[in-house]
Amino acid sequence: MIEWYKIAMFQNYANFNGRARRSEYWYFRLVTSLLFFVFVFLGLMLSAVLGTEAGLPIAIGLFFLFAIASIIPSLAVTVRRMHDIGKSGWTILVSLIPFAGPIWMLVLLVTEGEYGENYYGLDPKNTIEEIDEIGINN
Repeated sequence: MIEWYKIAMFQNYANFNGRARRSEYWYFRLVTSLLFFVFVFLGLMLSAVLGTEAGLPIAIGLFFLFAIASIIPSLAVTVRRMHDIGKSGWTILVSLIPFAGPIWMLVLLVTEGEYGENYYGLDPKNTIEEIDEIGINN
C-alpha cells in the first residue's frame, strides 16, 4: 500500500502520461484519507496536551499544507487512471457536473482498465512484471 502511494506521490509526482492501475489510484486515496485522520488525531492530542482548542486549527493547517502539496500528484494519478480505461484526462472535468458528475466519475474510477496496450501506453497490469515483483520468477 505504501509503495503505491510513494509511486504516485514521489516517482510520478507530475506525470500526466501513461496509465495507472486501480490499485495505484485507490491506495493513493486511502493513504491520503488516513493522513487526514492522523492530522485530526494529532490536533486533538495537541488540544488535550496544551489544554486549549489551538491544537485542532494547527493540525488542520498542517493538513491544508499537505493538501496543497498533493494537488498535482492527485490530478496526475487521476488523469493516468482515466488513461487506463481509455479516456482522455479531460474526463475528470465530468466530476464538476452537479450530482451526476461525481457518481459517473466514481463509476469510471472503479472500472477495470483496458487489457493490453491502448492509445495512452502499455498495460500497467503486465503479469510478467507482477511475478517479478513478488519474487516468484527470480
